[in-house]
Amino acid sequence: MNRENRWQPLDLDGVRATPIRDRHNIVRRSQFREPCPVDASFSEWLDHLPDILAAGELRAAVEAVAASHEAKAPVVAALGGHVVKVGMGPILIDLMERGVIQALAMNGATAIHDLELAMIGETSEDVATHIADGTFGMSAETADSFRKAAQSGAEGVGLGAALGDLIHDSGMPHPEISILSSARRLGIPATVHVAMGTDIVHMHPGVAGAEMGEATGIDFRLLAAVVHDLENGCWLNIGSAVVMPEVFLKVINIARNLGQELPGITAINFDMNSHYRTSRNVLQRPVDRGISLIGHHEINLPLFRLALLQRLAKGTA
Repeated sequence: MNRENRWQPLDLDGVRATPIRDRHNIVRRSQFREPCPVDASFSEWLDHLPDILAAGELRAAVEAVAASHEAKAPVVAALGGHVVKVGMGPILIDLMERGVIQALAMNGATAIHDLELAMIGETSEDVATHIADGTFGMSAETADSFRKAAQSGAEGVGLGAALGDLIHDSGMPHPEISILSSARRLGIPATVHVAMGTDIVHMHPGVAGAEMGEATGIDFRLLAAVVHDLENGCWLNIGSAVVMPEVFLKVINIARNLGQELPGITAINFDMNSHYRTSRNVLQRPVDRGISLIGHHEINLPLFRLALLQRLAKGTA
């Protein structure tokens, strides 16, 4: 048997070396920072982050939102349910009250968690326990609130505004942590985009699909009006992997179909993982610039808020 290998070790004598100074390098010494002093302020700590990867993206996100805010261009936050469940409502409300966030959009799950927190100060049931006996998602008060809001919202105000009014007018004990109620108080659009069959309230016979569809349809058109004016603005996709990226693509298309070119939009994705739809339908296809900040909401959003507010304070000093 001929055991001679077809390939023999390659002779490297002819390989050409090049000077290291002629090479294009991605990492530079100028991007490094000295370790932060142990008694440093937050601003000093932020300044000591290296200008590389996520730290660079954080700075870029802060600058993008600050630029839109200073230019009086819209900053819109699109939310998934986990954002509210980890206590980020007060962070978003603070940015709304300061005039940084001018509009919000959310899926149905986000609105449910926001409502339940206002209603009882708790949310996020134990699914594994309750699905075993069929009681998962069967909270009567949650479904009844959505039934009333859908009825009212279908008459013209939309689902988000109707839920905000219901939280405020019903005398719920925790309206101060409700994004929907706060948006109504501040006169900020807050739209709810329902995908029928995805939310617990859809299992209840009293929640009519026709009214829910009409109410959320009004919200879709309201968000389309907001995005129609998003030139040089920012779209913050926070914790939604499917519904809000798809909604964003459609409202961008409506605006351009109606003649708006929408240049200068920056999309910033805050999420715990990278997903196809957020990568393609938020950060790439519809916008001029995409920035991704991957990590836990309960860490990244407070960091982003404080970095942004300190940047805005410097800009107006």
